[in-house]
Amino acid sequence: MVKLVIFSDPICPWCYIGKARLDRALEARPEHPFEVEWHPFMLNPDMPAEGMDRRDYLEAKFGGQKGAVEAYLPVVEEARKAGLALNLDRIRRTPNTLDAQRLIHWAHLERCQTPVVSALFRAYFVDGRDIGDRAVLADLAAGAGMDRDMVARLLATDADADDIRARDADARRKGVRAVPTFVIAGRHVVPGAQPTELWLDVIDELAGEGKSAGDTAPADGPSC
Repeated sequence: MVKLVIFSDPICPWCYIGKARLDRALEARPEHPFEVEWHPFMLNPDMPAEGMDRRDYLEAKFGGQKGAVEAYLPVVEEARKAGLALNLDRIRRTPNTLDAQRLIHWAHLERCQTPVVSALFRAYFVDGRDIGDRAVLADLAAGAGMDRDMVARLLATDADADDIRARDADARRKGVRAVPTFVIAGRHVVPGAQPTELWLDVIDELAGEGKSAGDTAPADGPSC
């Protein structure tokens, strides 16, 4: 197996799009060698614990309402092409994602990490749920097969919070500046929401069809 590490934040739309594009490639190559692991990168590590009003957050980040609208036009279009229907109008708050990242970490221990990541993306971008709310996170965990009560008890503590912060800081020290960022076999860094075709090429190369995966440096794709 080849480890595919994905640095991601569940409120990053390009991470959601990048996952959808990768998923298409994995479905087309069911014998792919990848063992996927999701690692933490918080877009807003200094976000207040209660989050922020979504409109206030976007206008502050993009310099007003017009800037926010213009920034999200390509997101909506690329999501549509990837088969994702975003319901951005349902999102009322931009959450602090520390607890969501803790849940993703615990899901890895329970061998259900990707289903939990998928549930977080869908809850936020499709259903407009507040994934900073611990009750919502416990529900999503249960839907992915985790023990809801255990997750709720963990979320009520500071368990692994310092570890998530340290891993986020370590990723930044090592050069991760935006997400999604993919790392293949601990050596090859693939930044941005890459197209499905690139992933198909990488899988085929890893399978020995053509050049080795390290011979080509992929171009950057869109990222948060």
